[in-house]
Amino acid sequence: TFSAMEHRSVLDAQVRASVTQKLEETGEKERLKELLRKKLIENGWRDELKEYAKEVIKNKGLEQISVEDLVAEITPRGRASVPDNLKAELLQRIRKFLAATT
Repeated sequence: TFSAMEHRSVLDAQVRASVTQKLEETGEKERLKELLRKKLIENGWRDELKEYAKEVIKNKGLEQISVEDLVAEITPRGRASVPDNLKAELLQRIRKFLAATT
């Protein structure tokens, strides 16, 4: 039998899948991705991450690092450096979308 925590985990996964499907079917996911991309460029996040990637390549050596290694190296920093206000804005838009479609 499922523990309460396992049950919640399965439910969370089902809810996430359902929300993702709704966002994709309506085209809202693409609109949100475009908004995110635009805002990240506007606030310098993209340039900052690009500079960090150049630094990583310089330190490890172009011949010594694969694209996969570079992605693995810069992804945590990229995720961690997304401004909190932008995360909050996206979450608010998703909540509004869900409220309007349910």
